[in-house]
Amino acid sequence: MLNIKKDPVRVITVCLLLLAGAMVFSAAGAAFAPRVQAQASNEDLPSIHNLNGIIPDSKDLPRVSLGTFLENIAVTTGIHAFITDKMEMKTPSEQSIVVFGWMELLMVAVGFLIVYLGAVKQFEPLLLIPIGFGTIFVNIPLANMGLPPHGMLHIIYEGGVGTEFFPMIIFMGIGAMTDFGPLIANPKTALLGAAAQFGVFGTLFFISLSNYLPGVAFNLKQACSIAIIGGADGPTTIYIAGKLAKELMATVAVAAYSYMALVPIIQPPIMKLLTTKQERLIKMKQLRPVPRVEKIAFPLVVFVLSIFIIPPAAPLIGCLMFGNFIRECGIVDRLSKTMQNELINIVSIFLSLGVGSQMTPDRFLNPSSLIIVVMGLVAFAIATATGVIVAKVMNLFLKEKINPLIGSAGVSAVPMAARVSNKVGLESDPGNFLLMHAMGPNVAGVIGTAIAAGVMIAVYGG
Repeated sequence: MLNIKKDPVRVITVCLLLLAGAMVFSAAGAAFAPRVQAQASNEDLPSIHNLNGIIPDSKDLPRVSLGTFLENIAVTTGIHAFITDKMEMKTPSEQSIVVFGWMELLMVAVGFLIVYLGAVKQFEPLLLIPIGFGTIFVNIPLANMGLPPHGMLHIIYEGGVGTEFFPMIIFMGIGAMTDFGPLIANPKTALLGAAAQFGVFGTLFFISLSNYLPGVAFNLKQACSIAIIGGADGPTTIYIAGKLAKELMATVAVAAYSYMALVPIIQPPIMKLLTTKQERLIKMKQLRPVPRVEKIAFPLVVFVLSIFIIPPAAPLIGCLMFGNFIRECGIVDRLSKTMQNELINIVSIFLSLGVGSQMTPDRFLNPSSLIIVVMGLVAFAIATATGVIVAKVMNLFLKEKINPLIGSAGVSAVPMAARVSNKVGLESDPGNFLLMHAMGPNVAGVIGTAIAAGVMIAVYGG
């Protein structure tokens, strides 16, 4: 046997001989090939030998010169597309709009801005970073990532975002991560979660008034999809938009997630404006320990009540309570951990990419989108304010006062809103910890927003 370490020259000689033999056989084949092909037409027996200068199977392809090749490269660059692209598209209100390349470039810049807010400012990075990249992907010219039937973002959107699938999975994960103990221990805080829904229903009035503005025309189904932003619950916003106004899903979803991310900026000024220093110093008693049996029974009772009282809300509430029951029953920890981690993380990535895929110029660069963003902020501000005000009103009748700051946690941005209540409370008194007390209205807000969505679907159909 040959050993390359002991006999390198011999090994190289053998390899060269084998290569020479292969070349001889190849040359012989080429010499006899024309005689074989003479017996059959070129069409019946195609040859791999280019005897006449024409590449096989390329008769219909145009000849490309070096100049044409360079020109084709130039016109397929993103720079050329951003400058010259022009197409006519339909807005959500079925109005025609001409989309230019610079509009796509603007949306790409918006995508990078969203990524910046998530990655640098750390505003809900788990949501905003994928949304930002989805926005960039869908606006890349000539990439067609959002076009049917095979665009990746189109498949994600149609498969989960535009249906009930992703929102339901998210609610399962939220249920598995949520401890309803603070709400069970102090049931009256549920009223604060209900009070925050004034932001949802009150905004319907302002959206109706916005129809008097030029270029704005919202029907009641669309108004419901916009008003639900006040609940600060992204999955619920997507769910109700999918039922009532799919054409607005992109705008309302991005607005909802954006305001969820901006909770630490939007809420504190409203909370401080509506409360006095003395009210912010109110200390609440420690919550009672909640027995396990109560925690297990709570999701079942809430689910049954939703089935009998407001069935349209039962899917959302049912998924939420299913996840919570898996958490509290204690016999399927593997399922609970999967819902809390891998499942919700994977679906959140796809959900956020799908939301970002809808951020195109025809959907955003119009007066209606601006109204949606403004009204979403109005809804969120009203929800925050009413939660604080209702807490102050409750104190008129309660012996054990509640700190009005926890009323702002009635929006369903869990647990961000509760953390903001705690932070503002600590600013007034470093020893006043409100986090666990604020979690009561916070989780009640999740249920309240789902109920509000169910009422809207029940009234206007879905």
